[in-house]
Amino acid sequence: MGGIIICHGGVGAKGRALDDMNSVASLSRDDDPLKTAVNAVVNMENDPRYNAGTGSVIRIDGSIQMDAAVAVPGEFGAVISIERVKNPVLVAQDVMQKTPHIALSGPGAVEFARRLGYGEYDPVTEKARVAYRKMIEAIKDSTNMDERYQAIKKLISDGIVEEPHDTVGAVAYINGKFAAAVSTGGASPMMPGRVGDVPLIGAGIYCGLKGAVVATGHGEEIAKKLLCYRIYERITEEPLNRILMEEIENMGEKLAGVIAISRKEYGFFSNGSMAVDTHEF
Repeated sequence: MGGIIICHGGVGAKGRALDDMNSVASLSRDDDPLKTAVNAVVNMENDPRYNAGTGSVIRIDGSIQMDAAVAVPGEFGAVISIERVKNPVLVAQDVMQKTPHIALSGPGAVEFARRLGYGEYDPVTEKARVAYRKMIEAIKDSTNMDERYQAIKKLISDGIVEEPHDTVGAVAYINGKFAAAVSTGGASPMMPGRVGDVPLIGAGIYCGLKGAVVATGHGEEIAKKLLCYRIYERITEEPLNRILMEEIENMGEKLAGVIAISRKEYGFFSNGSMAVDTHEF
């Protein structure tokens, strides 16, 4: 197998054809696997159809807080609850390459981004504003989080508010090296400060000498199961697609999807509709 990149646009993407990804994978190709994976995620962060960067959802308190992470074998970088930057995945890459840390969060992540020259950017779209207004109207009489969740779930099931697709991600294998990158604009309803699987190593992303894996779906459950690390550890034990299928089936009814690559195989599997793009070269 030569060079390859695989991208996903989130699980649960109802009605979005694979062609809608506009060949993100081929557009993102570079001779460096990390640049290739990050470029793919940047392209999706810039596309308001995806729930990452521009296109992120608004949390209950009216804020947009984004998470992103990158990984290569032996190295990892993440930003958690970062606000008002255009491409969180680029900041996550800088955390990995320019600091002694593996993650920066909240105001510290924003301050770090500003020091590196990332300008002020408002990712709120009109689509996000409309969805937020409808959400607030639906939960205004709710007395607890369960009532709020059920009210918003009904908005989604009735087609009044589009269900947010929780992450975008990419894995690449080029010149014998692996890399992975992920980004999310969060989920709804969501409390300020909530952290899902994306910036947690082994949960929503993992990359080592055997391969690279990224996940999408119900962040809390993915994190509890350390989904990406579990898959990574099983690489070479069985055919990759069988491993992905078994691990997703282990998620039960919780929505989840994964893309993964090893030195000899690549694959993807989900228990809901998932936009995927691949490019071999």
